[in-house]
Amino acid sequence: MTIGKSQDRDNRRSSARESGSSPGRTGPGTPEPTAEAVSIGRVLSDARIGAGLTVDQVSASTRVRVPIVHAIEEDDFTRCGGDFYARGHIRSIAKAVGIDGDPLVASYDAAHGGAPALQRPVHLLETGPIKVSERRRPNWTAAMVAAIVAVVALIGFNLVNGTTGGSTVGSASAPLPSGSGTGSLAPAPSASVQPPAPAAPSVAAIAAAPADKVTVKLVAEKDTSWVSALDGAGKSLYQNNIEEGQDQTFTDPKQIKLVIGNAGAVHVYVNGKDLGPAGKDGQVVHVTYTPGDPQAG
Repeated sequence: MTIGKSQDRDNRRSSARESGSSPGRTGPGTPEPTAEAVSIGRVLSDARIGAGLTVDQVSASTRVRVPIVHAIEEDDFTRCGGDFYARGHIRSIAKAVGIDGDPLVASYDAAHGGAPALQRPVHLLETGPIKVSERRRPNWTAAMVAAIVAVVALIGFNLVNGTTGGSTVGSASAPLPSGSGTGSLAPAPSASVQPPAPAAPSVAAIAAAPADKVTVKLVAEKDTSWVSALDGAGKSLYQNNIEEGQDQTFTDPKQIKLVIGNAGAVHVYVNGKDLGPAGKDGQVVHVTYTPGDPQAG
């Protein structure tokens, strides 16, 4: 076993010291080595034996393998794997046996070419002040201009949609052409300029109503009126105000159901026939028209 070998080696070294000779020299008349001639391995071995430790115990406390401990005590550092590891093993073993390892490391460096030279640190960074790149400031001017343009466009759209929203034909099929041109966008009335009175639909436009569908045309002649229109399936065709001077045309194969909020302000044309005002001023009228009712006349 390894412990037996370590004890045999320790006994041989102790016998050699008592006889006044080194482990490698025997016989009478051998001079005792001086302090300078004492090797690193001899010092470590004597200190270990003096501390009453075996090689296995030193190996367990230093984590240096037993063969390497034996080799170091015999001044064989080739098994350490290099000078760096040899210095580390010497310090670890010296600490384990209770002696100072620095003199032994100095002796090792003297015998193996000296201690490694300390390298000056290399400055990888410039010594000058670090320049911090400035962040680009946000272009608030462009952002404000874009926001203003968006707000103006939204206001303009709402104004146009509110004043001319009744000009869109809400029908289940294509609207009838208007000969008088009143379906186009009418200018918003102002305090100083009165809008022109709407022209009555031409006879040709009224006669163009198809016979297999119901066609209703509403013209706001006197004032504004709220209008709701549903087709034959109950789908909403229109729910909004018809401003004075505007008109709406609805057509459906089955029926058109109307609710007129200011009947006296709305002129009604059904299936090509002029029915006149839907009712009296301020009167709410509910009416339903079907194809052929009434007939054009």
